[in-house]
Amino acid sequence: MIPHLLIIPGLGDSGEQHWQSFWLQKFPNSTKVIQDNWDEPQLDEWLARLDSTIQQLKEPTILVAHSLAVSLVMHWVSKNTNSNIIGALLVAPADVNSPEHTPVFLRHFSPIPTSEIPFPSLVVGTENDTYISLERAEELASDWGSDFVNIGQKGHINSDSNLEYWEEGQLLLQQLIAKINY
Repeated sequence: MIPHLLIIPGLGDSGEQHWQSFWLQKFPNSTKVIQDNWDEPQLDEWLARLDSTIQQLKEPTILVAHSLAVSLVMHWVSKNTNSNIIGALLVAPADVNSPEHTPVFLRHFSPIPTSEIPFPSLVVGTENDTYISLERAEELASDWGSDFVNIGQKGHINSDSNLEYWEEGQLLLQQLIAKINY
């Protein structure tokens, strides 16, 4: 059985062809964090919305973050706790610390907190993500105490990757769930 999934999109939201949107359709026990401004994210506003959403949770929940939302989750983890959060699937983190990988208007999401995550977590990266190097994704996973999986040549694991229901990601989610006692 899959626990509640809290889908947390990154910059620009996750469009119709994004695997996060497909997962929202597939998993009836999933909800999505809705931000007021998807295109000009402000860390304080996004963090407040994420925290407000998490505080309303009444059941064991896995955070499912993509791209910029991975940094958002790490900012939340560094300042908050909630016993309903039992795991995190952190997909294609954007390296907001790096001018080479992310635009200036996202720099206020840096530095990415590197504190250890207090629940099981899995970071998924690729060999050809334009928003982070594979080595940096592995380094962050290590800092966070997360497992790491390299899924090869799948770009930024977004709509352009044409993953639809992303069956491989569902298997990774199952591996994460197997590590969680809930």
